[in-house]
Amino acid sequence: MSIAIIYITNKGLCLAQKIKGFYPDAEMLKFNAETVENLWQDTKTFVFIMASGIVVRTIAPFIKNKRTDPAVIVLDETGNYAVSLLSGHSGGANKFTRELAGYLGAEAVITTASDTNNMPSIDIWAAENNLLIEDWDKLPQIAVRFLNDGTLRLYSEIDMPFPEGFLNVAPNSADLLITNKKSIKECGCRAKEQLYLRPKNLVVGIGCNSGTTIDEIESAVWEVAEENNLSFISVCAVATIDLKAKEPGLVGFAKKYGLPVHSFRADELNSVKGVKKSKTVFKATGAHAVSEPAALLFSGADSLLVKKQKRGNVTVAIAQLSGKQARLFRPGEVFVVGTGPGGIEHITPYAQNAIRKADAVVGYDTYLELIPQLLRGKEIHSTGMTKETERCRKAVELALEGKKVAVISGGDPGIYAMAGLTLEILKEKNAADLPVEIIPGISALNACASRLGAPLMHDFACISLSDRLTDWGLIEKRLESAAASDFVIVLYNPKSRGRVEHINVARDIIMKHRTPNTPVGIVKAAMRPDESIAITNLKDMLSHDIDMQTTVIIGNSKTLVWNNRIITPRGYESKLKQTR
Repeated sequence: MSIAIIYITNKGLCLAQKIKGFYPDAEMLKFNAETVENLWQDTKTFVFIMASGIVVRTIAPFIKNKRTDPAVIVLDETGNYAVSLLSGHSGGANKFTRELAGYLGAEAVITTASDTNNMPSIDIWAAENNLLIEDWDKLPQIAVRFLNDGTLRLYSEIDMPFPEGFLNVAPNSADLLITNKKSIKECGCRAKEQLYLRPKNLVVGIGCNSGTTIDEIESAVWEVAEENNLSFISVCAVATIDLKAKEPGLVGFAKKYGLPVHSFRADELNSVKGVKKSKTVFKATGAHAVSEPAALLFSGADSLLVKKQKRGNVTVAIAQLSGKQARLFRPGEVFVVGTGPGGIEHITPYAQNAIRKADAVVGYDTYLELIPQLLRGKEIHSTGMTKETERCRKAVELALEGKKVAVISGGDPGIYAMAGLTLEILKEKNAADLPVEIIPGISALNACASRLGAPLMHDFACISLSDRLTDWGLIEKRLESAAASDFVIVLYNPKSRGRVEHINVARDIIMKHRTPNTPVGIVKAAMRPDESIAITNLKDMLSHDIDMQTTVIIGNSKTLVWNNRIITPRGYESKLKQTR
């Protein structure tokens, strides 16, 4: 089970039902200590709606360690407070608590020291970067040192971005060592107090005889890794010839350690130059060699860390992921994030979290200035107006380097914004394997409509008056069609210093199909401190201040103004009269 919502009272049940609306796959259960015990091992997240004391006494016998315990969140029955109680970092309780509090309008109560001090959590940072912690017992003392000093000294053999406060130093001065080497001799007597983080970036090429057992393969790989000062924890994949891809011993070994098996045809293996050839292997498989070329092909490396080693019925070669294949170790990702009107209170919790977990943030400088609290410790790339392509190209380049990148887009990223351009650049670069997530935001038409009343209750058309990317003749045709079809019309980018006449022409086109008194709403800088709102009509609209920060909404033939609100009737009232 992914999420269990546990309640006691009827009031708690009401809150549980509300929470289930946000998480449809969650299961609601009435509190029973035996039920909690039965669910403990197989449930990822518990949400308890009751006093925290009840929860503590109930779960205490089941708690083992932060690596395996589920996330536990406690809410009061009114839904005013959401408390992250257990597994805040590794189990994801802190993240879930913030998300749930955002949905409920509750206050998130987070007590972990790194969060309260606004510092990155080492274990979360490691997990997000596909680094495995070798000795969890050393983590607490290093985390305390980081909190007290404000800096974390690390040595890394992997090219990757680091959060603010992480300092790259020599191995013997580091608290953290990021390496696939089992040990680093320069560390000397400090090794006992240092924590190794293991990158998953070693590919093991394996050749074997038919009938080779799991134990034989396991022993061979461990021996070769140990003898060459490599950590088995860093192994991320097995590579072999297609004839051996279903060999029971090889498949069993890979399954035991959760490793994917990648296989190649003989002709693919034979295309690799500079490997040691074997007549015996060629006679049996049609390939001159297996372990070495398989490791090189899948890793993308030019050379091997460990050349072929023979152990009984097994041959082993090891290579490190390189180039494009290195993204398998630390895959980059692009989040195209809609920030709505700009204020953090109007950005969804999900969007905020995407920005927080990004290594780099790319955006229009004005939009970035509105969210400084989300940018601490980030690699920032900002540009001015008309540099959209430059920004998106930079974002894709950074992601292809293995970074998580947030592309900041005002309003909604899919409406006259960055989502489409980002995808076009990915297509151009043939980067279909790069993960991209489009995260919606409050669009200008949503924000402005809410300020005006309910002008978009019926069919409407959005048209940008900017001819920088669209021919003006085409824009005129769209205006004509929308006006003739009695759509409510939303005008984006109505006027700029270099484009002052387009709004006049647009108004004249629409006037051919609407009465002069047709309601018009003009909203500038919606939901920002300098917001201005005007409700006027088609005849007088040009007397109002209109610029690039303005959105103009022009009503249809049924639109009306009541109590300083614009309303476009949907038709509910007339339908009701017909049914009476």
